[in-house]
Amino acid sequence: MTNYGFVIDNRRCIGCHACTVACKTEHDDPIGVNKTWVKYIEKGDYPNTNRNFSVMRCNHCDDSPCTDVCPVTALWEREDGIVDFDPDRCIGCKACMQGCPYDALYIDPETSTAAKCNYCSHRVDSGREPACVTVCPEDAIIAGDMENPNTDLSQTIADEEVQARKPEKGTEPKLYYVDGDEGSITPGSTGREEHYMWSDAPNQVETHGAAREDFDLQKAAESLAESDVSLNASDEESARADGGHAHSAGGCGCGGNCGCGGECSCGSDDQVASDGGYSTEANTGATSEKKNRTAKAYELLNEEARRVYDIGESHYESWGWEVYSYTMTKSISAGIFLLPALLMAFGLLEPDVTVMGVSSLLSAVFLGLTGVLLILDLEQPTRFHWVLLRPNWNSWLVKGAYIITAFGGFLGLMVLGWLLGASIVVNPIVLSIGSVLAAATAIYTAFLFSQSKGRDLWQSPAMPLHMLTQAIVAGAAATALLGLVGFEELVTPSQLVLAGGLVVHLALVASELFTPHQTEDAEEAAARIVRGRFATAFWAGGMALGIAVPLVALALSASPVVVALAGVATLVGLFAYEYCWITAPQTISLA
Repeated sequence: MTNYGFVIDNRRCIGCHACTVACKTEHDDPIGVNKTWVKYIEKGDYPNTNRNFSVMRCNHCDDSPCTDVCPVTALWEREDGIVDFDPDRCIGCKACMQGCPYDALYIDPETSTAAKCNYCSHRVDSGREPACVTVCPEDAIIAGDMENPNTDLSQTIADEEVQARKPEKGTEPKLYYVDGDEGSITPGSTGREEHYMWSDAPNQVETHGAAREDFDLQKAAESLAESDVSLNASDEESARADGGHAHSAGGCGCGGNCGCGGECSCGSDDQVASDGGYSTEANTGATSEKKNRTAKAYELLNEEARRVYDIGESHYESWGWEVYSYTMTKSISAGIFLLPALLMAFGLLEPDVTVMGVSSLLSAVFLGLTGVLLILDLEQPTRFHWVLLRPNWNSWLVKGAYIITAFGGFLGLMVLGWLLGASIVVNPIVLSIGSVLAAATAIYTAFLFSQSKGRDLWQSPAMPLHMLTQAIVAGAAATALLGLVGFEELVTPSQLVLAGGLVVHLALVASELFTPHQTEDAEEAAARIVRGRFATAFWAGGMALGIAVPLVALALSASPVVVALAGVATLVGLFAYEYCWITAPQTISLA
């Protein structure tokens, strides 16, 4: 079966941008967005400099996360392996942008739908190659069938050492690089600059970009040391992160072609290879033997690798205030029903039709706000109903939409029963069914976030439990306010549940942010929350106001006013934490 892929031969690429121009022309893309682009990495100081080019685009993964998370099947994998896209089905939810680890998708400013490289599928269907392949003057872009051993692409993959971007994500990318540069393939290896060459005129994407953190050279060196990139000279050729060549056996830094027989001055340690990059051959003698891999990586990167040409990354805060507000209103909706329902179902609170009726009404109001926020976040809000009518059942956006719909319908029946004075609204079986729907409403977002392969911090296995805990805490905080309007019987249960929930919430926050993480991106996102850009919101809002103040207040007094104020502080703190948790991972560079 045909399975199309790409190879980018960095030995041939001259950074001419012909592929970018051909792609934009072929698809009539607007200014400011790109389906394919060229990234420049420079190393060294004048005159000993080296520039590397890398063509970036969709990887057409065999296990593509974007197709799984898309709720309306606007993205799908064709039988020939191409990940194609239909803008007429897209609702602009931006879930695919969160799912892609390669920042290959963006929102088209003219159509308000997602867009990406589709392998020029219309050309492939008519027997032609993608436009970028046809126009490349150096044949640096190779397209073809990976399953056919006779294609140039298959032979190149078989004959050359190739690299792929982020294979650890498990997406099985089909975009390979020959002589791939570490500074291009691994985004964290180079810092993002505020300005690139020819970039001073801001575009729509760049002006919405997030603040960029300072480049941590030591962390980048540690990451490079842990990779499989060779840092030593081999028998034939020394592999360098910048793609240059060191001394080969019996040769010199200029590749052994200068006629010097290996005796020229380029053999000294303070010289550079003919491509302008520094040689990484280990120094002879005891000093070389003592260097560890991290030190060598640091020396490599100390050449000051810089991005001098790139694009504004599209993923920055693509899920904004609407999303972290929606998670908050959803938690309140689920929690304010869940708490009294469970207490009554287990006989810990006297069954009261009015209490359940009011709780159901307030839950329905916040669930309605949740729906409004979700629709507001869509780039095509008039298509919101397609999530229910054109569902992709692999997407947790679809499953969540049906859970919310079911919970909303249940709440409507509960409110109706209350208005009719029906005692069935406090029946333990009915309350148990409602509790299951409320819990599902609370936790489904955790599974949606887990489909966002581009956000490593969101892959925490504790997320479902944490979402449920946040709903219980938000519900206890909201229920505490009902104690001020005549429902005194809810004050004591709210106080106890709120205190216990905050302790569990604190433990889960610690486990998610202060324990070692599996990836560097997750570690960096956590660091930005704890001691970076988001530190003030996290410590002052999420920790002090959201946890410490309520716990102290609840320990000092059980009066309805104090419990209610503790509830208000908790809700504000939860909102601050949601802001940090959802926004910080989106500031991590993906491309």
